[in-house]
Amino acid sequence: MTVTDVRKDPDTLTLTITATFDAPLKRVWQIWEDPRQLERWWGPPTYPATVVEHDLRAGGRVTYFMTGPEGDRHHGWWSVRSVDGPHSLEFDDGFADEQGTPNTAMPTTVIRVALRATGEETTEMIVTSTFPSRATMEQLIAMGMLEGIIAAAGQIPQVLAA
Repeated sequence: MTVTDVRKDPDTLTLTITATFDAPLKRVWQIWEDPRQLERWWGPPTYPATVVEHDLRAGGRVTYFMTGPEGDRHHGWWSVRSVDGPHSLEFDDGFADEQGTPNTAMPTTVIRVALRATGEETTEMIVTSTFPSRATMEQLIAMGMLEGIIAAAGQIPQVLAA
């Protein structure tokens, strides 16, 4: 099983995706902690991710790019706010140029990840994106953010099974 709930709340400027996985909590945490596993699911299937830098600690930085079907590259970055593995992670997420430098002309979101064991072999993952404004929320959703997150999460069971 994967995505079980999607909530868009323009009043709180949040988009929340809930997914359930048939894997223990610590195993699900590894898909965030290990850059090789992260890149196997972070981008949607038609835009696979390549993680360039992965410093998953408070104050750390993650940089990556997604490669589109025509070979086009879309760069991004995370500025890690907090990490409490295997339970939670919070980071700023934004667009970047080819060197990984944040693109200040594009919006940034705050992403909060919460993981919770729902059984010995099942884990719930809640990913909440908070937007700085309603216009930004609408812009990113119009760019395909919601479909991209759902498609990306759909790849996680394969990663967990490996």
